[in-house]
Amino acid sequence: MCALSSGERLREEDPFTEFTMRDVPNRVVFHRSRFEVDINRSRDGAIYLEPEQAWGLKVWTERLSPEHVEASLEVHDDYYDMLLALLKGIERRHGRFVVLDIHSYNHRREGPMAAATEPSRAPDINIGTTSMDRGRWSHVLEALMDHFRSFDINGRPLDVQENVAFQGKGEQTRFIHQHFPLTGCAIAVEFKKFFMDEWTGEPDLDALERLRHIIASAVPVLEQALALKR
Repeated sequence: MCALSSGERLREEDPFTEFTMRDVPNRVVFHRSRFEVDINRSRDGAIYLEPEQAWGLKVWTERLSPEHVEASLEVHDDYYDMLLALLKGIERRHGRFVVLDIHSYNHRREGPMAAATEPSRAPDINIGTTSMDRGRWSHVLEALMDHFRSFDINGRPLDVQENVAFQGKGEQTRFIHQHFPLTGCAIAVEFKKFFMDEWTGEPDLDALERLRHIIASAVPVLEQALALKR
């Protein structure tokens, strides 16, 4: 029933982000297309019924039935039930935790030959913090951003900014901060797609390996920051 080609879907999804976190001991990877159900939107907006919900794209060949909508929303419900149970277990075992909510974003939206979005509006790594209690978690956030900034890719230091391209208004970080206000620090991490061609889907394997190392080496940095209780 999907009206989009696989290439159109891929362009708005987050390919290869799973690869960057393979060395993190606790990880969750969602394998369903955001065009079926977007778990990073609230339940009432998780199904793209109209083009304005999906960057102007006509997602469906026909209007979805209430039964189809409800079936996909059950996936949304199941995901958040699972996430809540998982994080409660980590909280019980360790007291506090950090979630890196990893995504990627396009910066050549006008076409494969068009100019890219100017860097001032499209940092290499955008950190979103809207739902975060920054006073409580600033020491963790700043440690992570400093860690990211200490690396370069393709001979160039990573540009890491907060709330520029995105502000971290997604459902997952909001949900975590709602349910774990004193113990859970959820940080939205958006990688600009400098690690791939967003129009062909071709990856830059060297850049991806570098990002994988950067994420893996962030784990002890975050553990140390969490130990500094605020």
